[in-house]
Amino acid sequence: EAIEAYNKALLLKPDYADAYYNIGNTLKDQGKLEEAIEAYNKALLLKPDYADAYYNIGNTLKDQGKLEEAIEAYNKALLLKPDYADTYYNMGTIFQNQGRQDEAIEAYSKALSLNPNYADTYNNLGVALQDQGKLDEAIASYEKALSLKPDYAEAYNNMGNALKDQGKLDEAIEAFEKALSLKPDYAEAYINMGNALQDQGKLEEAIEA
Repeated sequence: EAIEAYNKALLLKPDYADAYYNIGNTLKDQGKLEEAIEAYNKALLLKPDYADAYYNIGNTLKDQGKLEEAIEAYNKALLLKPDYADTYYNMGTIFQNQGRQDEAIEAYSKALSLNPNYADTYNNLGVALQDQGKLDEAIASYEKALSLKPDYAEAYNNMGNALKDQGKLDEAIEAFEKALSLKPDYAEAYINMGNALQDQGKLEEAIEA
């Protein structure tokens, strides 16, 4: 019904770029990814400086697993809108999944310079730093995420892993317990707590976890 309404708008105003953009968003929500990209491209034909259209093409390509093409679309969005924090964040997640941690850290840092209140970015930055063995920096990043979003179970879990890697097992277990108090069905946090308890020689508690 939404697409039908947008198409009626286009009958009245065929150069209505926003209508094509909204059709793209609706098709993306329906999982019709190729058709969504087609609609975004129609919006761009009418409005070549439409940064949001490039951004959502990037998101759609990312959902399709076409990661290099997604990065290309994100870069086009950034040329038009250099202060687009979400674009840097999404690029960071792609780089991180590809194991390109330096580029991920750079992208997350740019996102945070534009939007310092982005808890997810701090959490992901912490994971990238942790992967590089920069544990103090990673923990500081998780703490920043938690200051912005105190109920962030994933950040507590990640911080627990960093503390465990530092050999601070009591503090690690405390972080895992906080994660579980916020998200009682968090299997990964139980596993990580079990590993920390095992490292302490508390085998019965580890088995229970």
